[in-house]
Amino acid sequence: MPAWARDLRTLALAVMLALGAVPAAAQTSDLVSHSAFRVCADPANDPMSMQDGSGYENRLAELIAAKLELPVRYTWYPMATGFIRNTLKAGKCDVVMGYAQGHELVLNSNHYMTSAYVLVVPADGPLADVTELSDPRLQGRSIGIVAGSPPATHMAKNGLIGKARPYRLVVDRRHESPAVDMLDDLEAGEIAAAVLWGPIAGPLVKRDHPGLKATPLLKEAAFPKLFYRITMGVRRGEKVWQRKLNSLIRRNQDEIDALLAEAGVPLITNMGDGVMEVGQ
Repeated sequence: MPAWARDLRTLALAVMLALGAVPAAAQTSDLVSHSAFRVCADPANDPMSMQDGSGYENRLAELIAAKLELPVRYTWYPMATGFIRNTLKAGKCDVVMGYAQGHELVLNSNHYMTSAYVLVVPADGPLADVTELSDPRLQGRSIGIVAGSPPATHMAKNGLIGKARPYRLVVDRRHESPAVDMLDDLEAGEIAAAVLWGPIAGPLVKRDHPGLKATPLLKEAAFPKLFYRITMGVRRGEKVWQRKLNSLIRRNQDEIDALLAEAGVPLITNMGDGVMEVGQ
């Protein structure tokens, strides 16, 4: 190639870079592993992720890895401040199995489930058919709530905070588990009800507290909403990897739904207006 042609090609590439017109693959380095499905996870986030592999997010990771024909490899880090910075963003792993849609720290895949906060009460008690926090039967009762979580706002609006029992929001789950403590307190009669994130409460109730009942809170119309779409989180800018996960989720949604339902996760419709019947 003549020197003038090489110079012209170099100039054209420089212009394309300046205008952002080069293909996406040329703009970002490919950090995603091709030899393993690398997952960032909390080692003690029962019932979601556990270092012994017993969490339902562990099983979801195994399902996706099998479709990719890759082994699962974990980077363990407590789900607290610095989690994304020290795992996904640092290039130590390629995906977080459960991340709320729209979070600015990650690039979200399409959602693979929608779930909601739940009210947990004794299945044979006087609150068994309560479906919303405005129900008069909750007045004057001690209700467990994770401090700072969205349903705390609804409890305040309905006059339920005065006698509420708060549990800490940010903890190291290797040493403390607010959800487990709250359900134990409920079963012991120390509180009358518990309000918890459904994907945590549902599996714990199914596994450890068969005498309790978890009801999704789908009738709380005011802000903040109590249902959320859950995605897989990847590094920002990794659109090719995002699209690959989107395709896997779409093609294997029935298996994903069955896995989550078996674990006890309360699945609801995308608009948060009803419970989803899996396998019906």
